[in-house]
Amino acid sequence: MKRSLMQILACPKCKYHPLDLSVRKEEKDDVIEGTITCPRCKIDYPIEDGIPNMLIPDR
Repeated sequence: MKRSLMQILACPKCKYHPLDLSVRKEEKDDVIEGTITCPRCKIDYPIEDGIPNMLIPDR
């Protein structure tokens, strides 16, 4: 996932923007592993193999 994607991503549940990014593994400007967090909902969206999973979790 490109870091620049964070400028346009919003929480799929509450539509909040901007989201928080926590990076565990990065190559150049690509986030390979990490977490995108909505500060309003407190929902974590994982990034695995460079792909953000922005599906709302079943709780």
